[in-house]
Order: sequence, then structure tokens, then C-alpha cells
Amino acid sequence: MYDVIIIGAGVIGSAVARELSRYQLHILVVEKEEDVCCGTSKANSGIVHSGIDCKPGTLKAHMNLLGNEKMEALSKELDFPFRRNGSLILCFSEEDRPRLIKLYRQGIENGVPDLRILEKEDLHKLEPGVSDQAIAAVHAPSGGIVCPFGMNIALAENATENGVEFRFDTEVLTISKIPAGYQLLTNTGELRGRCVVNAAGVHADKFHNMVSARRIHITPRLGEYCLLDKTVGGLVDKTIFQLPTSSGKGILVTPTVHGNILIGPTARDSADKETTDTTAEGLAQVLWSAKRSVPDLPVRQIITSFCGSRAHEAGGEFIIGEPEDAPFFIDAAGIESPGLTAAPAIGCHIAEIVCDLLSPVQNPGFNGHRKGILDPKTLSKEAYAQLIRNHPAYGNIVCRCETVTEGEILDAIHRPLGAKSLDGIKRRVRAGMGRCQSGFCSPKVMEILAREYQISQLEITKSGKDAHMIVGCTKSDDIPL
Repeated sequence: MYDVIIIGAGVIGSAVARELSRYQLHILVVEKEEDVCCGTSKANSGIVHSGIDCKPGTLKAHMNLLGNEKMEALSKELDFPFRRNGSLILCFSEEDRPRLIKLYRQGIENGVPDLRILEKEDLHKLEPGVSDQAIAAVHAPSGGIVCPFGMNIALAENATENGVEFRFDTEVLTISKIPAGYQLLTNTGELRGRCVVNAAGVHADKFHNMVSARRIHITPRLGEYCLLDKTVGGLVDKTIFQLPTSSGKGILVTPTVHGNILIGPTARDSADKETTDTTAEGLAQVLWSAKRSVPDLPVRQIITSFCGSRAHEAGGEFIIGEPEDAPFFIDAAGIESPGLTAAPAIGCHIAEIVCDLLSPVQNPGFNGHRKGILDPKTLSKEAYAQLIRNHPAYGNIVCRCETVTEGEILDAIHRPLGAKSLDGIKRRVRAGMGRCQSGFCSPKVMEILAREYQISQLEITKSGKDAHMIVGCTKSDDIPL
């Protein structure tokens, strides 16, 4: 019997786990994939939203602003990349100016700090790459960018260091009420918990509807993106939005904390909660709309495209808290944009709800700080040389595009909740994120994974389950080790 079972190891589930690890509670996080950050949390814009476009008085607006305020301190505590680069929302015609002014006033009402409207001349001084067709913009200096997987992994690692248990490849099949709380039937057996936190992303409605008569419905809203090479990373400094529509914030152009340029996303509703396929039509829309904001966008420098899935609830609002007819079951459902920004605040809010229910005592051994994986490129020449003398693996470059060393990959494998797949390594140290998209480094990464886990390379996967990289040997009967 666990005190708390959290369904989902995305950024929301991990944020809740980290906050609850401040208390003496028996906590389990169950995740149907092989690692943390395998759903919505791994495929989004990486934007820390200012909160300007949220409807005033909503939970979205409140959590957005609080999460934005918490982000800088949290990034320092947990050592993940974050930069407050600011954002611009462009207006392209005088006919749309009233909408821009309305958005500005909405931001003021939401409490977004330091907002101002820039006219054309000041706009182009601040961001020269923006289209000459833009006549004005709202500037929100509090907007930022973050590494979404770096943040998610940091939260989960800190939670596990403080006593939270994570169980992967564990899919919840059914939930039912029992006198002491809830019983969860999974593909690996039965679990029981006094309290359940439903942070299951696009599947959160399924679990909610198993315990509550008040139904909710989540539609996967797909968003397609293109990522540009680091060689053009200085094209823009701010995150560039267009005026939002009823479908979302529209196509953006933004730098990433790692030095790339990211463009997207589209907004396409799907009936399939598992699909994340890109389409020719969607990617064409991304390119056309992004070039409207930044005409000199060098599309030949695109190195990959991908698609993410957001959990759009029919009411368009975050659903956080206990259903009236399901006490001790806490929803974190419908967490679409600005969910990444709001995650630190949602984690604190749900922890407060759990504490009101269970009245736990403080964890005297809680340590709220975590040190990330060392990037040797941040060291001085002398310090790097000394590191190689002490640990020669840091002198072996495995990923040439991102100059990732064997030492970093070993750290990614052996730290808490260590990587077990190529994607797990990729999200932690960026081996395979560069221009060749793992064409060069994947065989060496597979070799290291097999060696460290003492398994055959036939068992190495791209992303867990059946996504094996090698299906057999062609030139001999020997199994590669």
C-alpha cells in the first residue's frame, strides 16, 4: 500500500513527485514507457510563457504566472538550462491592432510584468530579423525558453534522490475504489494507494472516467515542428509569436537553450492518442507561417521535423483537484500549453492538496538541489585537460555534431533513473541531436549501452519496448556485444 501513486512520469507527474518528496510519504510513479519524458513533455516548444494570452481568472492564467515566477530559481536548484529571452507577439495590419491592444490589456489584467507595445521602428531595433510587414508587437520580457527534457529529467532525478520510487514499462489498465483508497491493475501486477494523482497526459480522461461519474473528454491536439541547425541559431533572440487564434498560439519562431532555431507548431486534432506522425501539409504550413514572421528563415538548414501531442480538454481549462465523487483521486488533466511553464506551480498545488488529505510530516533528509550532467565544453582549457587526465572517457568524442563525450554518456547511464535507450541518452546529453541526427554516433552509443548494462546489442532499443536497433546478424552467427 503506497501513500501516493502518480500515474505518468512527464513534467507534471515528476513535478508533483518532487514536491511530495519533501514529506515522509511512500510514493510511487508509474509510467507505461521506458523512461521519463516520453510523451507530451518531450515534444513541445520549450517555451516559458509570460501568461499574456491566458483568459483572466482561469486556472491556466494563475498557474502560468506562478510557474513563470518559479522557473528561474528552480532551474538553479536543479541545474537545467533556462533563459529569460523575452517574447514578441506580432501584429501585421492596422485592422488587427485592436486585437493586439486587447491582448496587451489582458496581459496587464493577468499580472504579467513589464509589458509594452512596440511600434515598427522600435520592434525592428529590438529584433532585426522580424518581417517588415509587422507594424507593431507586444513585448513580454518575462517570457523565456527552457530545455523541456532537461527540466523533466531534473525533477524526476531529484524526486528519486529524495525517496520516490519510479516504475517504468508499467501501464495502468484499470482503477477501482477500495475502502483504503484505490486499486490499480497494471500489466505487471496489482498496486494499491491511499491517494492517486492522475498526470497521464492525453490518457488522463480515461482514468478520471473510471472513478468519477462526471465525465471529461481529452482530444489529442497534434503540433508539428521543424528544427534548424545551430549554424543559424542567432537568427532571432526573442521568441516570436503571431496573434493567437482559437486553435492556439499559432506558429512561433524561437531560439532554443541549446542554440538551434525551432519553428511550429500546427494544431490538428486527432482521434488517435498514440499517433505523432508528421504530414507534408502540416510541415508546409509551419514553413509558410514561420517565414511570415521571419522572412529570411533558412529552410535548407532544417535538420529534423517532429510532432507532439497536447492534451486538449473539451472545456479548454486545466482540471486540477479531486472530483466530487472520487475523494483522494486528484486530477492533473487537460494540461496543454502553458503546461510546461505551469508545471512547477501545479506540482506545488497538488502537493498541498495531498498534504491536506494525508497530513504527512516533513522529510528531514530532503535535498532540493541536484547537479546535472557535466558538459566539458563549459570548462576552461586547463580544467578540461585535468578532467581528461582524471577521467579519460571525457577525451573520447562520441557525437561529433554536438561534441558529446563518452564520459557524459557514462554519467547519463549511471546516474539516478539512468538512460537505457538511444533516446534516453539523446535527451540527457544530446548525442544524436545534431546535424547528422545520430547517423554517426548511434553505433558507438549502442556499444557503450551494451557494455555498461552487460547485455547484447540485440537488446538495445531506440525508445524501449520493441524498438530494437538490431534485429539480427547478416555476416555471422555471432551476436554483437
